[in-house]
Amino acid sequence: MMKGILDGCLLAIIKDREVYGYELAEQLELYGFDALSEGTIYPLLLRMQKEELVTSTRKKSTAGPKRKYYSLTAKGEQELEHFIGRWEYLQTNVNRVLKHETASDESQGRG
Repeated sequence: MMKGILDGCLLAIIKDREVYGYELAEQLELYGFDALSEGTIYPLLLRMQKEELVTSTRKKSTAGPKRKYYSLTAKGEQELEHFIGRWEYLQTNVNRVLKHETASDESQGRG
């Protein structure tokens, strides 16, 4: 389950601007995903690139070798929208379970 969630989080970060792998790891850490390594992120990026969700471009770096920057494709933007919908659905239903509320409780104003 975490893999699918990480995919969505990576797409959301990349949507805002072109970003390189290590920078993605730093961003995820800022959001609280501090137990993730670059070794977790790079295989996901490679797979997303093969699935044409992201593209990459090598650019010069002021601090060493060229960096691979990732950006979202139109297909990636669609996938992000699907992820957001699935996430909202999952979040709503998990919260119902945790609070012992049914969907009918909410529709009747008891939620």
